[in-house]
Amino acid sequence: MELVHILLIVLGGALVLGNTVARGREAVTTIQSEDGDVIECIAIQKQPAFDHPALRNHTIQLAPTHDYQSGKRRPEKRQPLAPPQPWRRSGSCPHGTIPLRRRRPPKISTESTSAGQLLLEESPNYMRKNRSRAVLMAAGYIYSGVKGDIKVWNPNVEDDDYSVSHVGLTSGGRHDFENIRSGWMVNPKFYGDRVTRLFVYWTVDGSNQTGCFDLSCSGFVQTSKEIALGAAINPITLPGELTSEITIYISRDAVTGNWWVEYGEGTYLGYWPRELFGLLAAGGAETAEWGGEVYSPKLGQRPHTTTAMGSGRPPDPVWGSSGSVKRIRVLENSAELRFPQYVSTYTDEFNCYDVEYWSDYMPDPEFYYGGPGRSYKCP
Repeated sequence: MELVHILLIVLGGALVLGNTVARGREAVTTIQSEDGDVIECIAIQKQPAFDHPALRNHTIQLAPTHDYQSGKRRPEKRQPLAPPQPWRRSGSCPHGTIPLRRRRPPKISTESTSAGQLLLEESPNYMRKNRSRAVLMAAGYIYSGVKGDIKVWNPNVEDDDYSVSHVGLTSGGRHDFENIRSGWMVNPKFYGDRVTRLFVYWTVDGSNQTGCFDLSCSGFVQTSKEIALGAAINPITLPGELTSEITIYISRDAVTGNWWVEYGEGTYLGYWPRELFGLLAAGGAETAEWGGEVYSPKLGQRPHTTTAMGSGRPPDPVWGSSGSVKRIRVLENSAELRFPQYVSTYTDEFNCYDVEYWSDYMPDPEFYYGGPGRSYKCP
């Protein structure tokens, strides 16, 4: 095993960690979660990110240059939205490590699916084709941040499909775009169950040859020891009983150019290093996005998939029984988060997954989306 060299540096007020990455990922601690997950606490220098050729000599940034505690950036006055993860009731990762959820085989039928299709990193086109979006988009500026409060549901998802609710940023053409996103997802193939889980995703070529969820391939650098990517979000929303939301904020560090993911108000999960990107490394994103996406091989066919988006109900601004994003914010040409100046809605299949944007007579506009998939409107 190679030696690990550690060097602490101060870069523009941010603490960073220089490293020569060691091969091998022996767990410092293993935690058996009550929900069946196994969490391995591995040294931060040994995480999968550093297998990427562009990151072999990368310097780890342990916190954004200007975090809330520095006084340079202040959160909006609201309670943090970061539901605890079940595995934390069974233990915690020590300092200097990050939690890595152990992959487990799906508990679903895979008779019609080849082994290579079960792993996203072995099937990079998984997110590119056969997907249906229902989103709110902002364009017209260069965006260095996107934020939203996403209502958490547990929609019905067929074996070969996934359902996502997210915020994200994109630059580039239709077929070779760069994209970063985060939110919640139900993905039986990838996670092995139908539990609602926290995720991050990135690609630099429209998901043709690059990109993956969470830490399943090299790229995303995790810094938090408190939150595990791919772990369950609990509680979820229960109609008429409980409303659960998560706050996701993706922002570009003005000093390092790294793209940070913040969970709740002040819990930094980690970042996508600027070395991964071309357009996104140049200064910002061309579009910001909030909403849902469904992947299914049955899209565009009859019968349509029964995989739901959001809660599985059509947009419902009155009772709030559908997927929704509130407190919609971007960083445009200023240092302050604000509601985007120009927005538009988009849906691939309005008969299956629809959208509704509420802005009239409201101090803070809201976006509602979703649907059941196959129905009398979507045969």
